[in-house]
Amino acid sequence: MLLSSIYIFLVGFTNCFFVKVSCSTSDFSLEGDYLLGGLFALHETEHETTLFSTEATECFRHSTAKSGYQMLQVMRFAVEEINNSTTLLPNVSLGYDIFDHCSNTQNFNSVLSFISKNGSIKPKEKLNNYQPKVIALTGPYGSSKSMTVAPLFTMDLIPMVNYVASSYVLSDKHQYPSYVRTIPSNNDLIEMIIHIIRWFGWNWIAFLGSQHDLDGLNVFNEYIRNTGICLAYQESLSLNANNSLTLKKINKLSINVIVIFALPQYATKMIKAAIANNIQDKVWIASQHWAMNQQLPREPGIGKIGTVIGIMEKLLSLTGFNEFVYKARGTTDVGHNDRAESEVQRKSKTCNQDCDYCSLLTTEEIINENPTLSFAIYSAIYTIAHALHKVLQCDMNKCHKNTMVKPYMLLGEIKKLDFLLNGKYHIKYDDHFDATISYAVVLWRTDVNPPQFEMVGTYEKLPEITFTIDNSLLLWHNNGSVPFSNCSAECEEGYSRKPEGFHSCWDPYTCFPCAENEWSDEGSTTCKTRSVVYPQFTEIPSIIVMISTACLIILFFAIFCLFAYNYDTPVVKSAGGNMCFLMLTSLILSSISVFFFFGKPTSVFCLLRNAIFAFFFTVCIYCLTVHSFQIVCVFKMAAQFPKVHSLWVKHNGQWLFIACSSFIHLISCVIWMTVDPVKAIADSWTFKDQIMLICEMGNTINLNHSRVYKDLPKNYNEAKSITFSLILYYLIWIAYFTAYLTTKSKYIVIFNAVAQISSINGILFTYFIPKSYVIIFQPQKNTPAYFHTSIQNYTQTISRT
Repeated sequence: MLLSSIYIFLVGFTNCFFVKVSCSTSDFSLEGDYLLGGLFALHETEHETTLFSTEATECFRHSTAKSGYQMLQVMRFAVEEINNSTTLLPNVSLGYDIFDHCSNTQNFNSVLSFISKNGSIKPKEKLNNYQPKVIALTGPYGSSKSMTVAPLFTMDLIPMVNYVASSYVLSDKHQYPSYVRTIPSNNDLIEMIIHIIRWFGWNWIAFLGSQHDLDGLNVFNEYIRNTGICLAYQESLSLNANNSLTLKKINKLSINVIVIFALPQYATKMIKAAIANNIQDKVWIASQHWAMNQQLPREPGIGKIGTVIGIMEKLLSLTGFNEFVYKARGTTDVGHNDRAESEVQRKSKTCNQDCDYCSLLTTEEIINENPTLSFAIYSAIYTIAHALHKVLQCDMNKCHKNTMVKPYMLLGEIKKLDFLLNGKYHIKYDDHFDATISYAVVLWRTDVNPPQFEMVGTYEKLPEITFTIDNSLLLWHNNGSVPFSNCSAECEEGYSRKPEGFHSCWDPYTCFPCAENEWSDEGSTTCKTRSVVYPQFTEIPSIIVMISTACLIILFFAIFCLFAYNYDTPVVKSAGGNMCFLMLTSLILSSISVFFFFGKPTSVFCLLRNAIFAFFFTVCIYCLTVHSFQIVCVFKMAAQFPKVHSLWVKHNGQWLFIACSSFIHLISCVIWMTVDPVKAIADSWTFKDQIMLICEMGNTINLNHSRVYKDLPKNYNEAKSITFSLILYYLIWIAYFTAYLTTKSKYIVIFNAVAQISSINGILFTYFIPKSYVIIFQPQKNTPAYFHTSIQNYTQTISRT
């Protein structure tokens, strides 16, 4: 039921993409009595997009992978050979439908095309009745891509005869019942690598895997138990990994043998990093994925990094392939550019059956591409053909073409296959549908021009496991002697080594601390670099706060202009007159402090974010305090203490109070910044995998006492606005300090900035906005007569009580 839902979802998801465009280039399609599917990576996506994106990946927009086009040609070559054969599938023609499969999650249009029947998919149809478009397929490139699409094929037991995916997980026939592969699994590859390591007596090893073949590392860890081999360093590579740092760590541990069990794109970046970082005199063991890479041996400086040994299938040549490529593309390049131009012009945006760069490749470039997977693809197509030959009950002259061929029938025959390919290569599958293959050990000869791959050893599994290397053929980088890569030197005569730990030389009970900028999981043998975090200018929360602050400053300037224009009106005078402009200026300057909360913290930034706000906002608070006092003088003290009131007015008591208070506060700020300055620090204790760049908690909030005035005129209630703004101010900072003490995150810094802005907004919206509203929308209340009436009514009320 679940898989049926997935089918329906994916059909709806991609239907509009693979039916609206028709692709019919000869490289990608061929008609025949029975269709085979092919998935090859003619392009590579470095970063996968979101799974639930609304459209399929357009592969031609990504980086090119020339080896993918060579693989496509191998499939075409094998199909043509079979169609021309008089003994294999006589009077039967094979066709194919090939797609550029560059994405792990967004190439389902090709997959759905394969499992469709006349353009539709019926997931609930019985296995005996359903006839998909293809009877079998080969591909896609890589284990993760195979695991993604395999469930769609295994539902109908459509054979997936793969040429590159080596994950041992795919050997599980309960999960992947129709998965077949013509290459060894990771188990076999790792076993061979261990044979090489033990042959030369090494036991101090670094293992670098890729994210797409994580089980390689797991298998290696399992297989080296009780072998005396120490895994001194391990890491999973990614395309954006810091390879230079990895190499420095390996060098620091004096590891001289490095296994790179990864896809070509990961291995290429690591080897180039080794050249760039002047890493010398190492032994590099290359997995089958990149052992025959054609570009790396030609890299300048490759000879200095040491000796490269690769493992792969025995170098099996495809007789006639070169001639096929010459014939298919023509022996000359006449009209080459015209073909390239027409290819680009008819590029399809959705069906991924186009290759704009392919027609630009010369015949020699195709032939000289990495041949590592050529025989695997070739044998995959022949595996399908031999299985179909059995299902159709073919003899030497003809096949029973009236036999209804179902994919599951081919799967049953594949398990029983045992044939010689081209009369000499033995093809047979075990119970897990894994091929039993002979392997070779190859040495990179970068000392000759052009570089060569020389076979120096073999590994056979049948009739029994045999492994041998011809030491005389190995030209080591250090004058011919086997490089040393052991956890300790051999003991002198009369001494013996005392083993400790779980890999003969590792002590699991003695832990060494990582550096301050590193962290490690519990029980781990390696340290990882911590990420450094702080609120950056480009982050969404930072941008929102800065834009809000900028809008706030603009609003303050607008109010400043409004009050200046209406300076002689009662509303402005009752709000403080000249004092309003000092308050607005202080609030504008306080707002500027917010911009120092973002970016990498420095001592100057830490000081400014606190000092500017602490001083100017406090000046504004002083203005509010003295204004509150003046209101009390007008309505209470003027009648009861006339002399005090007279002295206050005569000597401009409000300005004297603000000046003295501000000066004292300024002196206290200077002393505070001198004695205990705020510094930028690296918080390395809150999170084990992060270092937070923060400022020390140094800004103290100036709390101001205020009364709640209730016995004031309803139409002239300044003190109530002041009281409410101060109460809001206290609540905001109580909330901030609560969050600061209970939450640890880089975003607490942004919360600090928000608290400052909120404090400023409290005064703006409780004090200045109401007055601006009266000035603009209620001018009848902004007259001397209105204010005099309000005061007289209040005075009469006081006299009667």
